[in-house]
Amino acid sequence: MSRPSTTSATPEQPGVSECRRIVDFADSGRPFAAALVLRADGSTPQKAGARAIIDASGDIWGTLGGGGVEAEAQRRALEACRSGRPSVFDFAMDNESAGDAGAICGGTMRILIDPTAADDRGAYEAAAGALERRERGVLLTRLNATPHTEVSVEWLAEDGAPGNLDLPTLNAIRSCLEREAPRLCLTESDQSKASTEVFVEPVIPKPLLLVVGGGHIGQALAHQAAPIGFEVVIIDDRREFTEPALFPPGVATRCGNIASEVARFSITRDCYVVLVTRGHHFDAAALEACIHAPAAYIGMIGSKRKVALVRRRFIESGLATAEEFDRIFAPIGLDIGAVTVPEIATSIAAELIAVRRKGRACVSPGRRESA
Repeated sequence: MSRPSTTSATPEQPGVSECRRIVDFADSGRPFAAALVLRADGSTPQKAGARAIIDASGDIWGTLGGGGVEAEAQRRALEACRSGRPSVFDFAMDNESAGDAGAICGGTMRILIDPTAADDRGAYEAAAGALERRERGVLLTRLNATPHTEVSVEWLAEDGAPGNLDLPTLNAIRSCLEREAPRLCLTESDQSKASTEVFVEPVIPKPLLLVVGGGHIGQALAHQAAPIGFEVVIIDDRREFTEPALFPPGVATRCGNIASEVARFSITRDCYVVLVTRGHHFDAAALEACIHAPAAYIGMIGSKRKVALVRRRFIESGLATAEEFDRIFAPIGLDIGAVTVPEIATSIAAELIAVRRKGRACVSPGRRESA
């Protein structure tokens, strides 16, 4: 993707805020029930893993999708706050109450209402802390019918799961982490009359997008990347291009020497790096600072000719081998014929999604035509 002229303008996963909210409610001493979608089949307003908190007055934080299903969850949560007993219910989106609410989707949802969530404060605290440290793991929500539903929640770090798990198996946990999708496991004895259910919920930090260059493209990309699930950090050496007002809420900015800031940044395997500075010299300096980092993706803007010149300099000077340089996505972005700044940002965002969801091998770096 060529640089424009300077005159141009998910499956649900718990986040830090959801886990912290449960911790805060537990610490407040207020009666509340945590609502969790255990399974969602067919067309439903929310997917498995969606969460909400409902207090003793019926007020709700988060959403289960609104309409009839949320109203039923609120009704049951009020009852659970009075009785102190968890419950599980199945809701058909094409039933009479859903139809009355104008939400005939045709799917079904299985939902847990847990007024004992405060007892598992430690698990939610551990999950929130892991997310803040950019560590992975799973929350295991275990439901035992004995004869009333009993709920317990356990946190397992990715590298701390014991090998002698029965339900769920270690393979099931690894599968959920690999697919980044939750799974409801049932007892193997008789799934039609299961007395135990375990909801395996992957807790995975958002992929980190480091945008080097806070100009027009960097700004446009930040506005597209944040809604599709990336945690965004902007680096620029011009303070006016790191002003928070230029970017969506939650985007972090750093101002300083570009190469030094990139070298100082902790680039890990879940980090995506986009080099879109105001000039090829700065792009090359930033690339030199990160080309050997274990990033999931490194992309650099520039025409085919400019990229070829940078490639030759890197190889001839020993900064990188041909194999190391050819893992760089340059020219950057999927070839969709993008011309304007928003279109170029879209092509980059699409490439980020393709690499994240389909893998590097499905998007050949370093050999695409520029727009």
